[in-house]
Amino acid sequence: MRPTMFVALFALIVGCGGPDTQLQPAVVEWMEWPAEVLQNTPFTVRLVVWQQGCGFGAFRPGVSADQSAVTFSPYFLLDKKNIICEPAVQVTAIAFLALDTSGTAPGLAAPYARTFDMRAASVVATPSSAADPAIRTFGTVVVRPASPDSSRTDAAGTVYTSVDSAGCARIRPLGLYSPTSYRVLDNPADTTGLNGAFVRGYIYQPAAPICGETRVFHLVARN
Repeated sequence: MRPTMFVALFALIVGCGGPDTQLQPAVVEWMEWPAEVLQNTPFTVRLVVWQQGCGFGAFRPGVSADQSAVTFSPYFLLDKKNIICEPAVQVTAIAFLALDTSGTAPGLAAPYARTFDMRAASVVATPSSAADPAIRTFGTVVVRPASPDSSRTDAAGTVYTSVDSAGCARIRPLGLYSPTSYRVLDNPADTTGLNGAFVRGYIYQPAAPICGETRVFHLVARN
């Protein structure tokens, strides 16, 4: 989905809001989804999105799908009585706190094994650019007519890293701070320059625990 298509979609969503509500676009900072799924079967996608700083409301994942991709264009539905800043700054005022949530992707038709892109409204630099989010490809999902492999979860997004005294490297999605937000990185030699970087990889169960964890992240690429 091109950025202009996102604008058109958002305009359509705004038209659905009532007189006492306002829609605030959100951006996806992190996404996790099954590497393979069964055709015509909805699947759950983890989304870490920036919450708006001007109020709090109901989250909507804004998911759509076509013959080539699943796209999340999330937004918040605000009650105007709860908006806490001026209208002129509502789109760009972002709290440095992310919402860890999920969305359901629709079932995808595939008479034979094929891939679909996984896309979402995102920003390349800072969350202050959320007023004009672009649609970014986070990765792909393989859709099979039968017997998908469920052992791997693909993941991508903007991360920060930490390395403890034992040399264990961990990443966490941008905007999440709780200890449970961290995931052990199985190739810690690649941590240089990862802070604030957009990365792609997958989560899997290694043959033996790494740094005491049985589910770890393998880095495939960084942007």
